Amino acid sequence: MLALLITGFFACDDKDILHTKPSQHISESENLAIPDEIDLPSNLPGGNTRVATFYAVGVQKYKARQKAGSDPVVYEWVFVAPAAVLYDVTNAKVGTHSAGPTWQLSGSTTDSIYAQQFAPPRTVASPDQSSIDWLLLMPKVGKTPTGLFTDVSYIQRIATKGGKAPATAPVSLTDTIDVYYTAVYRFTKKNQ
Repeated sequence: MLALLITGFFACDDKDILHTKPSQHISESENLAIPDEIDLPSNLPGGNTRVATFYAVGVQKYKARQKAGSDPVVYEWVFVAPAAVLYDVTNAKVGTHSAGPTWQLSGSTTDSIYAQQFAPPRTVASPDQSSIDWLLLMPKVGKTPTGLFTDVSYIQRIATKGGKAPATAPVSLTDTIDVYYTAVYRFTKKNQ
């Protein structure tokens, strides 16, 4: 049922989807206090430069799996992938965010980046307890960022709303669910 609601939600006109403009979300995110766990290193003496900031509207996809050691069998939700549309500060649709995780700008195969977690992962709980964590990622080893993202060293996910797996466990191994979410993604390069 929720998957149908989400599908219908994305079939609507942008005015129905975005009650607040992406530019407003991006602007408000500039005033957020970024926790130390996901803050950028200072990288002195050169520092860092923001390459891009995008607002994402989409879903976090989950599927059921058997909980390890459960007898009788109990299922739990496991994250699969994001699926989101990216908007820029002019409120234009500019790309997508999907499995990988990857970000790709529309109409271009030359503006893309894959990411991976740091070891250990750099995450912090969202101030909104019903929302997915904030995190800091790095470009994926073996996948060279291209175009706009060429020199990106860090990807931050902040200002998240929604996206957490349901508290209610799945009832069968075939259960899947798409959970609506929004977030701001920041792409930053380390100055040389």
